[in-house]
Amino acid sequence: MPDLLIELFSEEIPARMQTRAGEDLKKRITDGLVEGGLTYSSAAALTTPRRLTLAIEGLLAESPTTREERKGPKVGAPDKAIEGFLRGAGLTRDQLEERDTPKGAVYFATIEKAGRPAAEIIAEVLEATIRNFPWPKSMRWGSGGLRWVRPLHSILCILTDETGAQVVPMEVDGIKTGDTTEGHRFMAPGRFAVSSFEDYATKLKRAFVVLSPEERAEHIWNDAQNLAFAAGLEVVDDKGLLAEVAGLVEWPVALMGQIDDEFLGLPPEVLQTSMKEHQKFFSVRNPKTGRIERFITVANRETADNGATILAGNQKVLSARLADAKFFWENDLRVAKSDIAQWTRALENVTFHNKLGTQAERIDRIAALARELASVTGADADQAEKAALLAKADLSSEMVYEFPELQGLMGRYYVEAAGEDAAVAAVAQEHYSPLGPSDDVPTAPLSVTVALADKLDTLTGFWAIDEKPTGSKDPFALRRAALGVTRLILENDLRLSLDRFFDSQLVRAESAINDSLPKSSVEDLLEEIADHGVFGAAFQTVKEKLGDGPTADFLKLENKVPDASDDLLSFFHDRLKVFLRDEGIRHDIIDACIAMDGNDDLNLLVKRARALNAVIATEDGENLVQGFKRANNILTQAEEKDGVEYSYGADIKFAETDSEKALFGALEVAQAKIDPALKAEDFPAAMSAMADLRGPVDAFFEDVQVNTDNDILRRNRLNLLSQIRQVCSSVADLSRIEG
Repeated sequence: MPDLLIELFSEEIPARMQTRAGEDLKKRITDGLVEGGLTYSSAAALTTPRRLTLAIEGLLAESPTTREERKGPKVGAPDKAIEGFLRGAGLTRDQLEERDTPKGAVYFATIEKAGRPAAEIIAEVLEATIRNFPWPKSMRWGSGGLRWVRPLHSILCILTDETGAQVVPMEVDGIKTGDTTEGHRFMAPGRFAVSSFEDYATKLKRAFVVLSPEERAEHIWNDAQNLAFAAGLEVVDDKGLLAEVAGLVEWPVALMGQIDDEFLGLPPEVLQTSMKEHQKFFSVRNPKTGRIERFITVANRETADNGATILAGNQKVLSARLADAKFFWENDLRVAKSDIAQWTRALENVTFHNKLGTQAERIDRIAALARELASVTGADADQAEKAALLAKADLSSEMVYEFPELQGLMGRYYVEAAGEDAAVAAVAQEHYSPLGPSDDVPTAPLSVTVALADKLDTLTGFWAIDEKPTGSKDPFALRRAALGVTRLILENDLRLSLDRFFDSQLVRAESAINDSLPKSSVEDLLEEIADHGVFGAAFQTVKEKLGDGPTADFLKLENKVPDASDDLLSFFHDRLKVFLRDEGIRHDIIDACIAMDGNDDLNLLVKRARALNAVIATEDGENLVQGFKRANNILTQAEEKDGVEYSYGADIKFAETDSEKALFGALEVAQAKIDPALKAEDFPAAMSAMADLRGPVDAFFEDVQVNTDNDILRRNRLNLLSQIRQVCSSVADLSRIEG
């Protein structure tokens, strides 16, 4: 079986595109070969800045001959139908076979496709892949029509077996396939021939090209660590930068340079970000002081002066970059120390969203909500409000304007420089977290408070203007915000009714959207919500107070706010199902708990779901669910048939069998355990007491006929089934459990 080697050699491919391009080349070529009848043993894609390489082992030398039988129209069918069948099969009428079937004589066609040489199939697949390659961005050059990420210079394509290597003949826009490639652009110019993948990789290494990106990355990291260690320093770990730099060089040479003393006083994050974003340098830290003192750059070649000229040029450019950063830092510090509030005032001229007002208006809404949330999170309300007002001040700073990725982190420095408490300063950085499922969750009460307020304001604001996620589209990252709220609540063990805070923030958002809403009425409504926690009652109180005064826009809030709040809570429940799926909790178990009161308290909801999931996983729990469903189905059918509700309590004096009497006692015992357990929110105990009913319920159904001819016994047993439903439903809505 031959091996296949393909190399697409071009000008430098952007580092960010190389990995995906290698995967696309592998998938498109292998899928095309398999579709053409060529199977293989293994395939591997490798990339460098100037080449995409694919090595396939154990390829079939030719595709197998295939025979396919197709059933056609009936004998005697219209000529047009038969001719259409013949065209599709590529046959003539005399090649058809007549066969008798239960439905009469039918034409059958046997289509035989002869095998094709591998080279022929490879050429077709490779040309189609090159012409239709899915680059994020591509270009044309010269007079040809081919589009590629950068000008394509050559195509290497050879099949190698025990007899030697042969070029697979193919041409794309004047570029013919061959068996030659090039080494390093500067250190080994010129082309050379190869005869196999092993020969290719060996000769490239001699020509100063490390073919494997993983090998280049490992080489860079080891050399960087050795350079730093020799100076008593350590390299700041950055896997993303390492992968990017490995895609910028074919022959990596690590060089360590010095940072001028005048810049060593800059915050380490500023130094690290500036060097990474502008120069692709690794930061080198003094482990004793935590300061960034040196940098490591990776050259693409060896030089006679061991990189001295390269380092000198890099240090010159770096000094200019860091001079800018130092200027921004010193200017920002002066502002922060004199009047940091001027940055917040500047946000009055920055639009957050054209329907939701400015950043300054949004900050005011967040601060108001943070004050309300403080009682739940255990934070000081005044501190929470102050922290929220300052948390986004750094958005107006020069440093964040230059390096947006430093927002929050610089805010922490600036708020502390303004003389604020360290806990207030920490909020500026921590209130953005968590940004994803693996990001750390803040635990400091002030940070948790403002983080919740920030995310809840985002969600309620976009719900108020009906800008919700649809399908895979989520331009405002609202799913991420909902997951952030969920993790903040669960990991800090917070107890809060989301519905109440949805309502107040939706009212604030509506006020931002609609200038015609009377501000005094909005404030009254917010006060009533804060006092009573129920929007409906709060709205009616304000409405009565206004008498004939409420405007039409204000009256619309009566339905608009509750509808938006309910929809947003449903969105949270959907996100919660995704979040808990990793714990192995099924969506139907969560649905059974969502159906209970207090489902806007996510902490309560999750505790109930986890306890129910643990019970359902046991044999007693699983069988009890089946018993409950049987009782519920019999009861529901009887109530529909009789037109009455059987919920008036069964009487043990009408019980005939021991199992019937035992069920009366078991239900009484279970209820006595479940009620206090639910009151104490001890869901495992409540679920366990419910699961104890499995035996008595099973025994009852084995011994007793519910729909007996005796009406008195039948009604009593139906009322007993109602007790089963009532006791179990006080814990969770088991009717929603599937299976």
